[in-house]
Amino acid sequence: MKKEEVPQDDARMLEGKFKVVKYAINEKGEYEKVPSVGWEPENVALEQAWDVINERVEQARQDVIAGRSSPLAYHMEKNMMDPALLAQHMGSGARRIRKHLRPKDFARLDEHTLQRYAEVLQVTVDQLKRVPE
Repeated sequence: MKKEEVPQDDARMLEGKFKVVKYAINEKGEYEKVPSVGWEPENVALEQAWDVINERVEQARQDVIAGRSSPLAYHMEKNMMDPALLAQHMGSGARRIRKHLRPKDFARLDEHTLQRYAEVLQVTVDQLKRVPE
C-alpha cells in the first residue's frame, strides 16, 4: 500500500488522535510507519467491542452494588481479566481468586493480600475496596 492510500476515515472514538496502522511505501519506495485514524469497518468493529467491554464493566459494578459480587469482580472486568489471568499475575490459583469474588470472602482478606491485588490491578487498596458511584 502506498503512503497516500492509507485509510483516514473519520474515527470519533479516537478523538482526533492517530494510531499507527501498517507500513506503507513512501515516494522513495521505502517502507515507513504511517499515522492513520483507521478505516470505517475497523472503527465500527472496535467501537462495538468497547461497547461490550463497557457493558460488562457496568454489569460487574451493578453486581457489586447489589451485593452479588465483591469489588474485585469490578476491578477485574475493568482490567479485562478473568480469574485465570489474575491468578497468573498474583502467583495464585484461579480457585482462590474465584473465592475472593464472593463478598463475604473478600471482606475477610488481610492487608497483604489486598495490597497484592491493588498492585496487580494498579489501584490503591481503598479504590480496590469500592466501586465508582
